[in-house]
Amino acid sequence: MAVSPQITNLVIILVMMQVSKRVPFDDPNVLNMVRALYLGSNIIVASIYLYIQSQINKKKDMTTLKYVEPAPMGSSEEGKLVTTTIHAYDTAQLRTAFRSQLMGIAMMAFMHVYMKYTNPLLIQSIIPLKGALEGNLAKIHVFGQPASGDLKRPFKAAQSFLNPMAGGAQSDKKAVEAAERAGRGGAKEE
Repeated sequence: MAVSPQITNLVIILVMMQVSKRVPFDDPNVLNMVRALYLGSNIIVASIYLYIQSQINKKKDMTTLKYVEPAPMGSSEEGKLVTTTIHAYDTAQLRTAFRSQLMGIAMMAFMHVYMKYTNPLLIQSIIPLKGALEGNLAKIHVFGQPASGDLKRPFKAAQSFLNPMAGGAQSDKKAVEAAERAGRGGAKEE
């Protein structure tokens, strides 16, 4: 039985909260080591993403990918047909992951520099690194797993506590054909 990444994240957070209570952050040497750990973690994550980008560009898979992007939550519109390539899709997914990482760094910088919080540095040294290694792109391009099953593109949206019914884009032939007939979207992304 595989444990959900959200459960392991929760366990890591709870454990690291207890550990951070015992870390003497008032000692400048300890604080600088924790800062270095956080910086090193983010450098490793950026390196993983750059490696994935190089693998995406090396493979340059121009296979056409069609899927129906779901309408925004709470909207009465129907989903939009998207026609793209695997290369463009993977690049867009990687760009989203990298942007998310940069937002995390900005939030952490605000919390640490302006609000003087130090405890989240430990937690944020582990969770993003774990997320980068557990991501679908890392599984395909770093660990060499085949893009089938859960790794079939378009990737399923991860279920969360806020949206337990998240299913993501539909790529089945019936949904794509229905969207093509309805004339929703269809512009090829390059």
